[in-house]
Amino acid sequence: MGITDAGESWEVVAGRTPFEGAKTAVRSDQVRMPDGAVVRRDYQVHPGSVCVLALDEEERVLVLRQYRHPVRHRLWELPAGLLDVTAENPLHAAQRELYEETHVKAGSWSVLADFFASPGGSDEAIRIFLARDLAEAEGERYAVSDEEADMELARVPLGELVRGVLAGELGNPGLVTGVLALSAAMAGGGLSALRPADAPWPARPYES
Repeated sequence: MGITDAGESWEVVAGRTPFEGAKTAVRSDQVRMPDGAVVRRDYQVHPGSVCVLALDEEERVLVLRQYRHPVRHRLWELPAGLLDVTAENPLHAAQRELYEETHVKAGSWSVLADFFASPGGSDEAIRIFLARDLAEAEGERYAVSDEEADMELARVPLGELVRGVLAGELGNPGLVTGVLALSAAMAGGGLSALRPADAPWPARPYES
């Protein structure tokens, strides 16, 4: 038997949204447990995200370093962004983020991994794409602002990133999941065994 996550929804007796921000909200639900007890569960409502692990011909990964205020750290990350357009195809969002944050385009795309960022406290779902056959994008660079205006860009060998993850030196969840998934794929069935870029994503259904 395979080990597979399964969708399930317990009865919500009552619920409210005590906070709504620009992109996310906080939801407070009264949920009936299997023993009949009703308990409160507070969590972040999130539109979902995409990350891009862009791998060049020298097996270097395109990463950026950005300040993240909630954790008071400047983290090395993969290019990423919110799915803040209703029912947007996640591949289109990933292509847009790669262009906006790095001014790079890719000729080959596949799905590397899907995961929930923090399922005990948020409904955020993240899809990581593997992008290859990289080239400089045409036209002018996208104008960035706020934290993104202070970003650093680098191309780092995959092995160095794996070492950094295992040493506890790199902690962004998209980067951690992406580089370990890619390393496992390369050591196992190979990149041809990855899912196609338009693979279904039950956690965030989208229009093809």
